[in-house]
Amino acid sequence: MSAAVHAAAALLPAAGPDLTDPGAPPDPQELLLLGQLVLGVGLPALVLSLLLPFAVRPLLARWGVVDIPGERSSHQHEVLRGMGLAVAAAVLAAYGLALLTGTVEVDRSVALVVLAVAGLAAALGWAEDYRGLSVRARLAAQLGLGLAATAVLTAVLGTSVWWLPVGTLAVAAYVNMANFMDGINGISGLHGLTAGLLYAWAGASNDLTWMTAAGLAVAGGFAGFLPWNLGRGTVFLGDVGSYLLGGSLAGIAVAAFLSGVYVEYLLPPLAVYVADTTVTLLRRVRAGEVWWRPHRRHVYQRLTDTGLSHLGSALVVAGATVLVSAASLLGLRGGTTTTVLAGAFAVAVLAVYLTLPELLARTARARRGRGARA
Repeated sequence: MSAAVHAAAALLPAAGPDLTDPGAPPDPQELLLLGQLVLGVGLPALVLSLLLPFAVRPLLARWGVVDIPGERSSHQHEVLRGMGLAVAAAVLAAYGLALLTGTVEVDRSVALVVLAVAGLAAALGWAEDYRGLSVRARLAAQLGLGLAATAVLTAVLGTSVWWLPVGTLAVAAYVNMANFMDGINGISGLHGLTAGLLYAWAGASNDLTWMTAAGLAVAGGFAGFLPWNLGRGTVFLGDVGSYLLGGSLAGIAVAAFLSGVYVEYLLPPLAVYVADTTVTLLRRVRAGEVWWRPHRRHVYQRLTDTGLSHLGSALVVAGATVLVSAASLLGLRGGTTTTVLAGAFAVAVLAVYLTLPELLARTARARRGRGARA
């Protein structure tokens, strides 16, 4: 067990999560169950997400739900948004079916909370897409959702009420982070696919079928959206989709943490999004900008300004997420030296990601300079 985990466990309240078992890679029987869940949960979510847009797209056009280019936009023309409705239906149907059919047999109340958080977050996003909500109304609803979910989870799992503010803020914060990061084609679809699969693996490693199924539902649903988002007839998730993404991942993370899953499984899949939004916010505040106004200062957006395509930038984000997560899991299973090295590697990956736009711009200027001299 890592030294960091020992220290964290010592600081937990008496009624906190049980962090004495770091889990283990799935054995053959658990891998078989994982494969069955891929077919029973992930595949249905994928197929539904691929097919439902055929029905949803005409409705969005009829309702006039379009994204008009603004200060934050990385596109030039009006685009249909709100296709997150199809993704939400796919994710919720696949995960709900796993509950109804008994695929998730243990901790069903925890699974219901995760399902409710995902569904209510998506509903809040759709209200913003369709009618518009004030900033105060959105924030109040996000905090209320986080508080209600964490309160039910602490009651069901018997953990300390001191975790209420942590869970409340985690849900509200990550819903907004996922929304802020949904600014280029492919980024949310790849994040849902990547983080969903990582959470599914975490569930398999910790014998939490509800977590494995939830991660696969998210992964399948957002994977199915990618062809629609990256194809010629591009459509956007809208707030319904980005809120679904943030709410589902935050809900899984909070529920898993309160169930005793180590943070090494939970934080790394979200780390790039957290780092990008946090550092960007701090930079804007330091520069004296009006930090709550729309902008294009996120790292992933500035990567496209250096010449990367939308997909290229989204792949950088997904790749960094995989590297940070893999390093964290390696550190969890090693000794002190391995833990330190893995932590340093994860920090280095985040540092490179955050400075990559400047590095690429500097490289481009150097090449132009050499070309001019030639």
